[in-house]
Amino acid sequence: MQPAPYTPYTRTAITLHGAMALLMVAGFCLGLYMVGLPISPLKLQLYSYHKWIGVSVALLLLPRIVWRGLHAPPPLPAGMPAWEQTAAHAGHLLLYVLMASVPVSGWLMSSAKGVTTVYLGLWPLPDVLARNEALGLFLEALHRILNYALLGLVSLHVVAALKHHFIDRDGVLGRMFRLKRAGP
Repeated sequence: MQPAPYTPYTRTAITLHGAMALLMVAGFCLGLYMVGLPISPLKLQLYSYHKWIGVSVALLLLPRIVWRGLHAPPPLPAGMPAWEQTAAHAGHLLLYVLMASVPVSGWLMSSAKGVTTVYLGLWPLPDVLARNEALGLFLEALHRILNYALLGLVSLHVVAALKHHFIDRDGVLGRMFRLKRAGP
């Protein structure tokens, strides 16, 4: 018996998903690396790159949300248990919240620390908070917590996708990567 065909995501959704995933992995890895460095021109340059990545993620999130609003995602498999469907929807919503919160918390932190974010070295973002050392330290901790929450949720997202591909063999992963569904 052939498995039922599945509907893939649109190419635009796939491209935005991939670009944001790559940027978030790069930003997280860069963030981990740069914080341990002694103050130097290299560290300052890496902080700029890290901020550029964060702004890029925030900028890509806007068309991604609009696209998602205009193009419904493919339906989940009919046989998927209700609790898994609820978890998938809640997980995706939380991913969107964190993809917005992480860059915004970084921007607020930079503002509170008195360090203007200059996107790609060309366009300064307005400092939305007055310089405040205590607030800057709080926002730094919040930014770190949000990043680790995002890392945990992305890891869970990947594990769930792999479970659907290798164990359930229900085509869920193939919707994003346009893979053929594995046989029974």
